[in-house]
Amino acid sequence: MPTRKPSITDVARIAGVSYQTVSRVINDAPDVNAATRARIQEIIAEVGYRRNRSATSLVTNRSTSIGIVTDGSPRFGPVGTLLSLEREARERGYVVTVVAANEPYEFSIQRAFDTLDEIGVDGIIVIAPRLSMAEATRAASVRVPVEMIAAGASGTPNVFTYSEDQELGARMATQHLIDLGHTDIAHIAGSMDWFDGRVRKSGWETALAGAGLRPGLCLEGDWTPRWAYEVGLRLIEEGRIPSAIFAVSDHTALGLIRAFVENGVRVPQDVSIVGFDDLEGSDYFLPPLTTVRQDFPALARGTMEVLLGAVEGREVDRTPSVPTLVVRNSAIPAA
Repeated sequence: MPTRKPSITDVARIAGVSYQTVSRVINDAPDVNAATRARIQEIIAEVGYRRNRSATSLVTNRSTSIGIVTDGSPRFGPVGTLLSLEREARERGYVVTVVAANEPYEFSIQRAFDTLDEIGVDGIIVIAPRLSMAEATRAASVRVPVEMIAAGASGTPNVFTYSEDQELGARMATQHLIDLGHTDIAHIAGSMDWFDGRVRKSGWETALAGAGLRPGLCLEGDWTPRWAYEVGLRLIEEGRIPSAIFAVSDHTALGLIRAFVENGVRVPQDVSIVGFDDLEGSDYFLPPLTTVRQDFPALARGTMEVLLGAVEGREVDRTPSVPTLVVRNSAIPAA
């Protein structure tokens, strides 16, 4: 016969405490002394207790699940956001149900919302990197709060937004090049169908305007290293290599660097490059890449706090999370 799963009552009996004390430890309530908390956590690990989320839902009269809608993009930003959100939700005691929505979004977003509504989620987070996905999200209907992660996008009465301040990150990257004495600063940009591409371009323009500089060369593409490599080759062929480049992503910087180095253009001696993302391994590019680091854990914490604030009807701080400039060796003072 299968053995009975240990219950919260079993944990309380072994620890010699009340059911309520164990519950407070499980829910990370602050009013349990450190020694008791440690003892209960040891017993939970020893007996293999796992919370019964269905029972918790009945007792608290609320769901313990949130939904996340993603476009299934393999790009660094959406994937990093999704993984951090799942981890943050789990640490807060929520189960995450992820649904992918594909183009055309006007149909797939509503289907995703309907699926999550049937499951009975408390709220929905939409990772919406593209403008068309955001438009479909605003137009769809659902009975629970909906939050959209879309850099620089405005909310509506039915859909509120949260994001990292990527426009600030782009200003930081560009300002670093300005501070190094560069005046001819190009931007190899992402697609303007993406919120990230738009706000990073805007940050580049704003930083240059603040320094009294005119925007240099700007080319918009598809974020891939291959496209950036081809751009680098074209710049060499046309003799249009600027003093410095703010690349929209580390992958873009990677493609540029390869094209330049293969053709005798030195980085950073001939052209300084700053990326965006702090992709794993960017410190091992040749040269190690100066870049802007996205703080995905902070983004996830802020996103969850905003969503749960809406669920619980309380006001929360909606200040965007802030990226960090990581200075390495791919950008040096202008000659």
